[in-house]
Amino acid sequence: MRRETAKETAMTASACIVGWAHTPFGKLDEPDVEVLIERVAGSALADAGIQAAEVDGVFVGLFNAGFSRQDFPSSLAIQAVPELRFKPATRYENACASGSAAIHGARDFLAAGRGRFALVIGAEKMTATPGPQVGDNLLAASYRREEGDIPAGFAGVFGRIAARYFQRHGDQSDALAAIAAKNHRNGVDNPYAQMRKDLGFEFCRTPSDKNPYVAPPLKRTDCSLVSDGAAALVLTDEETARAMGKAVRFRAAVQVNDYLPLSRRDPTRFEGAAEAWRRALAEAGIGLDDLSFAEVHDCFTIAELLAYEAMGLAPYGQGARAALEGWTAPGGRLPINRSGGLKAKGHPVGATGVSMHAIAAMQLAGQAGAMQVPGAELAGVFNMGGAGVANYVSVLEAVR
Repeated sequence: MRRETAKETAMTASACIVGWAHTPFGKLDEPDVEVLIERVAGSALADAGIQAAEVDGVFVGLFNAGFSRQDFPSSLAIQAVPELRFKPATRYENACASGSAAIHGARDFLAAGRGRFALVIGAEKMTATPGPQVGDNLLAASYRREEGDIPAGFAGVFGRIAARYFQRHGDQSDALAAIAAKNHRNGVDNPYAQMRKDLGFEFCRTPSDKNPYVAPPLKRTDCSLVSDGAAALVLTDEETARAMGKAVRFRAAVQVNDYLPLSRRDPTRFEGAAEAWRRALAEAGIGLDDLSFAEVHDCFTIAELLAYEAMGLAPYGQGARAALEGWTAPGGRLPINRSGGLKAKGHPVGATGVSMHAIAAMQLAGQAGAMQVPGAELAGVFNMGGAGVANYVSVLEAVR
């Protein structure tokens, strides 16, 4: 009897996305995170074409940190889909990468042979929280002992990162404005995006009453939006996926964590992200230029700029070139955040990682509508928790 090669074994064990659901992001009427979870749980199962009884495990990404009084969400999907009763369900939290953490939990569950289908849900309800408390809640994703008193909350953390980068490499305000303008322009094509408006470079570049400084040198257009929303995925093994209507394979999935305090590392380099990208590309057996597009974590425009350098698109200190020379625009060398990114789409924290993977899967399945990247074959996804602390990189491809 022929023995499977290592490659064949790995392919058989690969997790695949076979269904998804996505609410619009923004200030939604849903009163709480429970209703957001209910909106996507059944819809994702229907999209995959499976029954709830076939699900073997539920994985929920929720940051919370004070946004919701309901801090035990793992079983909330049962309210919407009673057939999920008695299934194992677990909540995952890894700051802004909570959704990706839930995806990794589901992949491990399948790889361990504990089930055939996994339902992954990411959700957050943020807009019901007063503004000052939003900033304080988000500071929970930083090292409070040293960073808890930074003015402007989490935006202040990234403002300091941007200021340090500017000191070292010169004023990069043009590049940050180009990133913001690109993502807002892309967001026009995304029906799920919170802000579907092309703001233009000049508006993003110029401080004004409508675009004030939030945490200098970052202006309002440099900051992602406070959002409500949810997204869900159905995962299964590749053998099962090949018999289904659509399938997107994880060719690689890597998690790398770095120090939490910025004082322990160079804040102008996302070294953990760079290591995650290096490992993911190696695991996938590809180079960066093989990717058709990428969705990257642009909680602030400086984060996208540093992501360019971490992924190897531009050398350290030269990320501005990628923005200013159009490398990351639609039709460029590597289109980035064709969805509008967190900047235009919105950033309901627990939903973000699941959303990024769902939209990448839509692209690879040719179901992304107006935001479709022509001929998309390979996708890169970079989702991070904190300021480059919990770093998740996935490489996805359609199963043909």
